[in-house]
Amino acid sequence: MSSTDHDRRLIAFLLGSAFFLFIGTTHGVVQVLPGIRDWLVSVGTPVSGPGHMIDPLAHAHINLVGGMVLISMAMTYYLFPRIAGCQIWSGKLISHSFWWTAAGVVGFYTTLMVFGITEGRLMRAGELEQQAAVHTYYGMTISVPATIMAIGFWMFFINIFATARIYFKNR
Repeated sequence: MSSTDHDRRLIAFLLGSAFFLFIGTTHGVVQVLPGIRDWLVSVGTPVSGPGHMIDPLAHAHINLVGGMVLISMAMTYYLFPRIAGCQIWSGKLISHSFWWTAAGVVGFYTTLMVFGITEGRLMRAGELEQQAAVHTYYGMTISVPATIMAIGFWMFFINIFATARIYFKNR
């Protein structure tokens, strides 16, 4: 794979990072608006309860994992071959690590927001039994995008460690 082909694969990381940071910063602005902040505080933000899923969990994950981790992956994929003088082990894993991680971030954020809003509304309506019933699905639901995100991370780790192995083998 040429350096140009390699670099083109990284555009998705840059655009994805910018998109997730845009969503995260917009989320941050919206969640401090007086009416929304009052609602979040009334359902348990930032300490516990449904509000905790929205602030800080969803807000932090979209910014940190979606924005910062993707840009860190892109920088590693970009810099490693230039510093080490060897190609990244797998071009396909570059793309896969992006798509699995990005899909996981979208699913994780969406799950946190949906459960936070749904459970928060039920809590405010005094429907605590129904809120508890809804919450029983939270763990198994959040585990799906969390696993997808983890697969993306592990594809990245495998690709970097395999590249490092090539580097040290050829020294």
